[in-house]
Amino acid sequence: MLKCEESPPGQLLLAIQQFNRREWYECHETIEELWLGEQGEMKDFLQGSLQIAVALLHLRNGNYGGAVSLLVSGVNYLKRVSDICLWVDVAALIADAEKVRSALEELGRENMESLDQSLIPLIKIVSLVR
Repeated sequence: MLKCEESPPGQLLLAIQQFNRREWYECHETIEELWLGEQGEMKDFLQGSLQIAVALLHLRNGNYGGAVSLLVSGVNYLKRVSDICLWVDVAALIADAEKVRSALEELGRENMESLDQSLIPLIKIVSLVR
């Protein structure tokens, strides 16, 4: 069982690299392996991150409904998690996912391909110097 205060396992670091390289399907697969054995806050963190990755995959594939709904549910999971978990800046990921969802909803299904690609979130790692 992982705890938010711990250092991230290698598998999560791999998932973060995949997410930031826009390899969202691979990221989903990597996180899913971690997610299966977890509970509580860690399960919410992993499920929220996984859903945002899949939302971005749907976005790239032109699935407007899937992208919007998974951005909403992914953020809802992440809102149950500490602002920093396993070195991940969860608060920034929530804010970035909400920005892309808002922009997507403003564009609508017909214009979703016009989304500013700079809005696509990255997972940010933070220093835990105390």
